Amino acid sequence: MNYGWLIPIAFVAAFILTAAIRRYALSRSLIDIPNARSSHSVPTPRGGGVAIVVTFLAALCVLFASDLLSGAFFLAGAGAGALVAIVGFMDDHGHIAARWRLLGHFTAAIWALYWLGGLPLVSAFGHEFSLGWIGYLLASLYLVWMLNLYNFMDGIDGIAGVEAVTICVGACTLYWIAGAHDLIWSPLLLASSAAGFLVWNFPPARIFMGDAGSGFLGVVLAVLSLQAAWASFDFFWGWMILLGVFIVDATFTLFRRLLRGEKVYEAHRSHAYQFASRRYRKHLPVTIAVGLINLFWLLPIAVCITRYKLDGLLGVLLAYSPLVFLAQKYHAGKSEVE
Repeated sequence: MNYGWLIPIAFVAAFILTAAIRRYALSRSLIDIPNARSSHSVPTPRGGGVAIVVTFLAALCVLFASDLLSGAFFLAGAGAGALVAIVGFMDDHGHIAARWRLLGHFTAAIWALYWLGGLPLVSAFGHEFSLGWIGYLLASLYLVWMLNLYNFMDGIDGIAGVEAVTICVGACTLYWIAGAHDLIWSPLLLASSAAGFLVWNFPPARIFMGDAGSGFLGVVLAVLSLQAAWASFDFFWGWMILLGVFIVDATFTLFRRLLRGEKVYEAHRSHAYQFASRRYRKHLPVTIAVGLINLFWLLPIAVCITRYKLDGLLGVLLAYSPLVFLAQKYHAGKSEVE
C-alpha cells in the first residue's frame, strides 16, 4: 500500500494547526515582547512549534499502525519527544527552573536509550569500538545537548524550521542512495510537518516556534540519528555532518561563554547566526545561508561517507572546518560589550 499521501497531509495539518495556535496565542496574549536580548523587533505570538509536535506524533502513530515503524523506535521517539514537548510547553506558559527542565530532559534521554538499546559499535578509521556503559553516558549527553542546542539556535525567523527540513531531506537522500528505504518515512514526515509550520515562521515570522517545538525537534533528530547508527554507523556520521551548522555554532558559543564564566543557561545574543543577522540587518539571508550550507556543502560530504566510503570521522572534520571558521568570523560566543 502506498502511504505517500501522508506527506501532503502532514504539511497541511501542520499549516492549519499553526494558524489555529497563532489565533490562540494572540487571544491569550502569549506574545514575545522584544527586549535587549531579542533578535526581533516586533511583538510576535509564540508556541507554533506545537503544530509540529502534534502532526509528527500523529504521523508516527500511523506509521506504527501500518508496520512501517518498529515498536522500539516508536516508543523511543514518540515518548522522548512528547516528554520534552510537555516540559517546553509548560516553560512557554510559565517559567520552569533550569534544574527541573534538565531533569525532564535526562529522563527523556534515558527513556529513548532504553528502547533504542543504547549506542551501537562506533566505527572510525576502519575499526569498530564498543564503548560499553560509557556509550550510554555519551549518548545521554548527546541527546540532552541536541535538544538544548536546538533551543539555543532557534533565535531568528525561520532558522530552526529550515534546519529541520533540509537536514531531514538530506537524511532521506542518504537512505535512498544506500537503499535503506525503511528508514526514510520518519525524517520525511518530520520534514513535511516542519515545512507546514515554516510557512508561518519564514522571515518575517508571524509566529515563533517556542521551547516545545525546538526541544522536540532537537531530541527527535537526535533519536533519528541514533536509530540510523544501528542500521549503519556511517549513517550516524552523516547525521553529524548534516547537523554541523547548529552543532558548531552552539558548541563554539557555549565553550567561549564558559571560559568567561558566564551563566550559559541565561538568554543572550552571542551566537554566530545572531551576530550575522545584526550585521546584515535581516534574518532572511542568514536563514537562507544555513539551508544552502546544509544542501550544497554538508550533504555532499555525508554522501561521500555513506556511498563512497569516506571515513566518517574524517568527513566530520572536513565538514566542520569551514563552519568553525565561520563561527570565528561572526564572533560566536563573543560578549556584546567587548
